[in-house]
Amino acid sequence: MSPLEPLVAPGPELTPDQLARYSRHLTLPGVGPEGQRRIRNARVLVVGAGGLGAPIINYLVAAGVGQLSVIDDDVVEASNLQRQVIHRHQDLGRAKAESARQAALRLDPQANLTAVVDKLTRHNAVELFAAHDLVLDGTDNFATRYLSNDAAELSGTPLIWGTIFRFSGQVSVFAPGRGPMLRDLFPEIPDADSVPSCAEGGVFGALCGVVGSTMAAEALKLICGIGEPLIGRFWRYDALQATTDILRFAADPHRQPVTELQDYEHGCALPATVRQIDAGQLQDGQGRNQVLVVDVREAWEREMGSIPGSVHIPLERLTEQGWAALDGLATADQLVLVCKSGVRSQRAARILSEERPDAQVFSLQGGTVQWFEQVRGRTLVY
Repeated sequence: MSPLEPLVAPGPELTPDQLARYSRHLTLPGVGPEGQRRIRNARVLVVGAGGLGAPIINYLVAAGVGQLSVIDDDVVEASNLQRQVIHRHQDLGRAKAESARQAALRLDPQANLTAVVDKLTRHNAVELFAAHDLVLDGTDNFATRYLSNDAAELSGTPLIWGTIFRFSGQVSVFAPGRGPMLRDLFPEIPDADSVPSCAEGGVFGALCGVVGSTMAAEALKLICGIGEPLIGRFWRYDALQATTDILRFAADPHRQPVTELQDYEHGCALPATVRQIDAGQLQDGQGRNQVLVVDVREAWEREMGSIPGSVHIPLERLTEQGWAALDGLATADQLVLVCKSGVRSQRAARILSEERPDAQVFSLQGGTVQWFEQVRGRTLVY
């Protein structure tokens, strides 16, 4: 594929201070002073100030992107610091978008970063996308990824998409009207529990730097119109094997174009066959000795906090053995599966329910994190 036309027009001439700051860009073929002026004139939206957002924001600020917006409704937690390198210990409890803005100003006091402490939704996505030249999505859930793709298609805004899981990462570029989109590669939104989140499955911290930096590089290539962007190409990286490969894909001629945004959270909801109870209902059932609580987390997670009276059967063992994994345990009217946030426990509940449809099997809504907040009145540090 020949390079696309530059995405952004050149801005004003560079000042002497900017010439000094960006001098390593100015000597690059295809970038030079004009490319740097394009970067300085670019309006870029970053969705998520987490593991991928951290290197994206750092490198785009360092590169001199003129207007950067970061949208994230989350706050900094201790478990984020293993990979979200723009946040510091002093930022715990602070809005990630605001923390990202301060990180940008530490790197460049003249940086123009707008912190949007909000969630990307079907009500604000198209307007936000249309107000920017380019969007980078580094979120970790299917609902937001498909929302970003559809908002990009409706607004005509190029989207750089990246994902990470455990030791692997993927990047692609979706340019409406110039190449295939996410729905050409993956037409339907997967079930919510088909792939564990980073919180449930874990993520190799340094992997975020590799994937996020690749996304930032793709953004600068598009802005300047250099190189071959990852349009119609799905880049995959395996950190354990230190290997990369690229899957090529094309637009599906039979796919219906996106005409409106959907209720993506509902589309990603787990099937209704999984019954759930909340922390109050669980406490009531335990008080009447009607409930057997099975914790499907890993052993090290239970050391951080567990529900009193719960027994430990890791999800992997339960997946392999089904109801046989519960042999020898005391019987109860109801079986309640618990994990950190409710994702793994719903998977476990589905496995057991399919094996014995008449059994009273439930998943604890919100997991142990929500139980500790509602019952113990404290946050489970994870």
